[in-house]
Amino acid sequence: MLARDEPFTLECGISISNFPLAYQTYGTLNSKRNNAILVCHALTGDQYVCGTHPVTGKAGWWDRMVGPGKPIDTSRFFVICSNIIGSCMGSFGPKETDPATGKPYGLSFPFITMGDMVRAQALLLDHLGIEKLFCAIGGSMGGMQVLDWATRFPNRVFAAAPIATSTRQSAQNIAFHEIGRQAIMADPDWCEGDYTSQRKYPFKGLAVARMAAHVTYLSQDMLQEKFGRNLQDREHVTYGFDADFRVESYLRHQGVSFVERFDANSYLYLTRAASYFDLMQGGKTKLTDVFAGTKVRYCVVSFSSDWLYSSVESRNLVRALNAVAANVSFTEITTDKGHDSFLLDVPEFDAIITGFINGSASLYGVD
Repeated sequence: MLARDEPFTLECGISISNFPLAYQTYGTLNSKRNNAILVCHALTGDQYVCGTHPVTGKAGWWDRMVGPGKPIDTSRFFVICSNIIGSCMGSFGPKETDPATGKPYGLSFPFITMGDMVRAQALLLDHLGIEKLFCAIGGSMGGMQVLDWATRFPNRVFAAAPIATSTRQSAQNIAFHEIGRQAIMADPDWCEGDYTSQRKYPFKGLAVARMAAHVTYLSQDMLQEKFGRNLQDREHVTYGFDADFRVESYLRHQGVSFVERFDANSYLYLTRAASYFDLMQGGKTKLTDVFAGTKVRYCVVSFSSDWLYSSVESRNLVRALNAVAANVSFTEITTDKGHDSFLLDVPEFDAIITGFINGSASLYGVD
């Protein structure tokens, strides 16, 4: 539980206190306390980075990257990952019980921002006795948190690796999030957010929201190569609305499996927080103003087939960093795997992250 001694004021103006923030740690904090890496998860991720996920029974969402001998080596580094506030894996979110009513918050939950998520993570580091991160790393919305960390708390971060992300949410991505929210809210079992009390759940709406979002995580080439126009368990089309094509069956499966692990109201709040994200808030008129004077060491990575957060977004970030003489490296990796490339087997990506972390560790004096 965080903010026990004094209230934590959210950017929307509402104060909260004594709230839960679920987290996992991997590896050991060294005697210098200078080997901590914060892994920031994406929109529907969680704190279970590696090992066996206790809910799904599958490997953690970044198991291929985090662990002994892996690019983020837990035999050398102390890795922390918290479930962001607003989510549904144990942290303060809409499904948590409101002590004032004894019922889930639902839509009475306050609106949260990326900055709120990061400031809550900073409270967690205070709780763990970690004054400064060696590195903050994350992809997609996790990359947004990394950028917020590096600009909000520049003296608490030595190195930052924002991956497949942007300094602000684009109109296209705001639009996709709105489609997902409307799908959920159009489901009659959403019950204006009070589905738990009414013993219902907007399964169909949340599944459709996930299906629409999942398409944006892939590339056209990958979809064509993997599915094409192949039929699903049949030789001819049915002239109906069953899943005739394999790609349709795949998306339906993604929707159903997502509904089993995620909270619908959390999806509403987190997509809204992502839409609000813009590093140039607070009166800043140029992106260079955000990074002026930064001492953070950056590694920016994008993927050629990512159309959700395209390489154009990363290049804009890199140009702003170069303009203020920041220490930054940038790589666009050629792959047909789309936005989700940072979660998939892309050896070049592994090599880049390994090199950046090991090189930065030497400079920072990590044993």
